[in-house]
Amino acid sequence: MPPLTQWSHPAPFPTSTSERRGPTEYSGSVTSLPYSKTTASSSKPTASGNATEGPCASVSRLVASFTSSSPSATPTVPAQLAYECINSVPFNQSAAGKSIAKSFDYAHAAKQNLISEHKAVNIKNCPERMANADDRKVALMDSIRPYLDWQTTIEYLADPPAEYASKVQAPFDFWADWDGIYQKVMNGAYTSEYAFGWDLYRSFQKAHDGHFVYYPDSVTLIFSYGRTEPLVSVSGDGTSIPEVYAYSDVLASSFGNISYTPSPLVTIDGQDSTEWLLNFSEYGSLQDPDALWNNMFYLLAQVSLGPTGTGAGTFAGGGRGRWVYPGPCTTLGFENGTALTIDNFAKVQVPFDGITSGEDLYRTYFTPDPEDLGDAESLATMTSSSSVASSTSSSATSTSTIPAPGYPTPLVREKDNLNSGYFLEGEGYKDIAVLSVPSFVGSVEDERAFQAVNTYTINQAVAQNKSKLIIDVSANGGGTILQGYDLFKQLFPHILPYGATRFRAHEALDLIGQEVSHFSGLVPRSLKSNETVRDWVSTVFNYRTDTDVNYEPFDSWAEKFGPHAYGPAPDNFTSLIRWNLSDVLTTENSGGITVSGYLDRSNITTQPFQAENIVIVYDGYCASTCTIFSELMRQQAGVRTIALGGRPNKNPIQAVGGVKGTNDFPYSYILAAAAFPFEYQYLHDAAYYNTTALGEYNDLAILRSTNAVINSRDGIRKGDAVQTPLQFRYEAADCRIFYTPEMAVDQTATWKTVADTAFRGISHCVAGNFSSAGIGMTKRSTARKLGVRRDWDGREHYDVLRDGVWTGMGGVTVGGDGFMYA
Repeated sequence: MPPLTQWSHPAPFPTSTSERRGPTEYSGSVTSLPYSKTTASSSKPTASGNATEGPCASVSRLVASFTSSSPSATPTVPAQLAYECINSVPFNQSAAGKSIAKSFDYAHAAKQNLISEHKAVNIKNCPERMANADDRKVALMDSIRPYLDWQTTIEYLADPPAEYASKVQAPFDFWADWDGIYQKVMNGAYTSEYAFGWDLYRSFQKAHDGHFVYYPDSVTLIFSYGRTEPLVSVSGDGTSIPEVYAYSDVLASSFGNISYTPSPLVTIDGQDSTEWLLNFSEYGSLQDPDALWNNMFYLLAQVSLGPTGTGAGTFAGGGRGRWVYPGPCTTLGFENGTALTIDNFAKVQVPFDGITSGEDLYRTYFTPDPEDLGDAESLATMTSSSSVASSTSSSATSTSTIPAPGYPTPLVREKDNLNSGYFLEGEGYKDIAVLSVPSFVGSVEDERAFQAVNTYTINQAVAQNKSKLIIDVSANGGGTILQGYDLFKQLFPHILPYGATRFRAHEALDLIGQEVSHFSGLVPRSLKSNETVRDWVSTVFNYRTDTDVNYEPFDSWAEKFGPHAYGPAPDNFTSLIRWNLSDVLTTENSGGITVSGYLDRSNITTQPFQAENIVIVYDGYCASTCTIFSELMRQQAGVRTIALGGRPNKNPIQAVGGVKGTNDFPYSYILAAAAFPFEYQYLHDAAYYNTTALGEYNDLAILRSTNAVINSRDGIRKGDAVQTPLQFRYEAADCRIFYTPEMAVDQTATWKTVADTAFRGISHCVAGNFSSAGIGMTKRSTARKLGVRRDWDGREHYDVLRDGVWTGMGGVTVGGDGFMYA
């Protein structure tokens, strides 16, 4: 299936607060629109459909026209037209079932339940198991089900700690939601692929766990939605409760050449804007409500990541917002009485050649190739003759100094803007360095360059007598696990990272671990081994990989596996596991880097900054590897934290608002692991494994999704006897600072505000405080409002508003490799 792409809207962006903008309109069925204070649009809608043309045929025609005039751009169509098209894909497609049946061994297909939830099996050819219609309809859910055994948090979600439930997220019974969908399928309650896919998508999304993800193809493959007007939430003076504005108004105001005063937003589609935004934010992936609020808006750090960030915010169609149908239009009502009506759009993510109906869409994009369907046993024969290609990339530190929108010229930056270094300028700031880390990487070609940028920035800061460091992890949704460890070790080389984790203990994991551990005892643990050997020997499934909670080797797989009972249900988990950072095969799990302080980087022994002279700044998006780094910095090194933004109140907020799980496993990785025992059969034969949980795995769930992962590891804090996953611990930041209009357009204003608070005795905290003055800081002063820097150039922001995403970087690689990614 074609890859997913981040949306961008090529139409010019509106600069007025009294016009109606959007893609070509569709003259199909129109729902009632909310009351608008806007006068009639100055431009007449263009008819794009007719009485005899279905919605998918209209999309096909518009895409063809768009592509002929703009062949390099991604087509957009009216959101309503896209929504009608995707909803025309029927849920029950017998014709698709016949095409699958032709190339299947029917008995095996029925046994493994590989046929899609609505495809027919010729029962005359499978007397061994006469699969009934209800079995077939739920086959996709049955395919997903064994992968859920790896998810570590389901029981905690249903019965979380009281503080988490009151401050972060109410209890969520995933199994009740899952069973409800299952029964609706069995009862024939769905009429379209999209209706089923949306409920399935939401059952995972409502967990607000960025590692617990299933993207059905019917929801995420064909269209993504957006609005052409991003929003921003800012406090005019840094102390008053923030209000929401159109970002274009705040940007224009920053240039100082507009004839009007930006007015705050008060309604969206006739509803109170705060209430509307709070409700819409719940469609996001983050767990913390203040982080969800922030992610609705245009944030410089997210924009700096280009297509790998959440763009102009979830309201505008970035991140998870792109999967939510926004209606045909959105009406923004402002305090000054003006209104703006936006015609919402959909980005067409796949070719529409030859598509004239929902049935065509189904046959083209929702019917897996029969040759691709298989279970763990059949896939074992394929894995035995293939291996992952090694990287030959020579990616190095970028010499480019092109800044992201709103950022100053960097001292150094990684070519894809995954990290960069800066020195602040101006009286009182000249001893302060900034390390911007909006990502922890996720592609092997960027790993060494990312580490090099961190090392270079730190070394240059020390060489130029910078005594204080701001680490900005805004927008950091994670990346390679050991990059988080490496940055920590560059800053605190004398501290042994704790970082205890655990897996959920279940039959499939146990069988895989037994087989891999046996295999690993037959081959050398060496970088000289071939790639396939290194791949498996270095995995967590080998008990010789990792250490126990006391940083001692495990003696057997049984010792590593456990199981041990914890949690509200309780549930079974493995023994606590810690990374062995001096392991010769560490590079197999790090994308090729050696963690600082070990092996060929053992010369890094000097601490560059005192802990009290380091501050970490967050926008709430910190997740996965970012939370690992944050936990090490806060709990072991005692570094202080500042959280930005948040909902319109003055309560303390969390710094880390994303998933705090420490590893995600894609379904494809789990399936490969499940195939290993079938491939090698050291301890049992394939017939035995087919009677176990391993016999339940197949790839239908993978083929019918664009992204499918589970949270495979919990992070556990040192000394926690009851082993509550970090995911369910509430922790307020040391200080909360509101965004101001200047901070919304100039990242230097953010860093100087943080520097004032952390190092200069000028507090901007609206909640919390820094109890210690820090080295060289002896007083607390009243905060003063900071302006944008003198050399600020906001023109690239308009490119982002036009395109929906920043593209002024040297290429972006999306996705990861086989090394440990979180």
